[in-house]
Amino acid sequence: MKISLIISFYKNLDNLDLIFKGLSKQTEKDFEVIVAEDDCFPETIEFLKMKRTEYQFPIEHISQEKDDGFRKNQMLNKAILLSHADSLVFIDGDCIPHKHFVRAYSKAIKKGGIFFGKRVNLGPEISKKIIEKKSIEDLTLFEVFKSDSDKKKEGIYFPFFSLKFKNTGLLGCNWGVSKQHMFDINGYDEDYISAGVGEDVDIEWRLRSMGLKMISMKNKAIVYHIYHARGYSDLSVQANYQILEEKKKIGNIRCLNGIVKL
Repeated sequence: MKISLIISFYKNLDNLDLIFKGLSKQTEKDFEVIVAEDDCFPETIEFLKMKRTEYQFPIEHISQEKDDGFRKNQMLNKAILLSHADSLVFIDGDCIPHKHFVRAYSKAIKKGGIFFGKRVNLGPEISKKIIEKKSIEDLTLFEVFKSDSDKKKEGIYFPFFSLKFKNTGLLGCNWGVSKQHMFDINGYDEDYISAGVGEDVDIEWRLRSMGLKMISMKNKAIVYHIYHARGYSDLSVQANYQILEEKKKIGNIRCLNGIVKL
């Protein structure tokens, strides 16, 4: 098994269906999928039961006993423990992978690196279109460029060498790393109980503090982010940054409330 692809999921089965359609078209077939559900949505179980017969890639599923607030990092840690591959790739449940997405990460991930991609922000119109059609056939470069989407250039597939880019940091919806490094930092910090910072900025800080290098997957590992209203506030993000600053002062690169409770 080359890649364990971990999907952070909450309720939206229409989006997850489109993600699976994208995964069914991958040019690299040696991967497993782990749906890390921060909820106890009964429909998910029936949905995945059906999809396991429809697709050839293995599908694992973990969920909460009840929907009890933001516990995404907890579920990601549980997914890491469940994974079988030495390389982990993380996406969100609103991000559809390009057909060479798994292939790009399977070729790139090695110890010593933090591998991070970007995303095309699909606009409301094209998002509505693909959801209603239940199809990803419109996620071509031509259709995306003429659509109401943002960050369209992130959708140009160019695997030959790294294009010039500005390092804007790790996005939790598109990144990969050796599993051993996640154990080295004790995984995601479960002290973050609201969205933003804890699933990307905090992770980047702790991995880089270990000496790992940031390696861009821009225009190699592409995801298409389905439009939706923002699900969290600026105040919650600011609160998380305050938590992060306190953690930096203490300096625990290996977090205390992670995979193992230290």
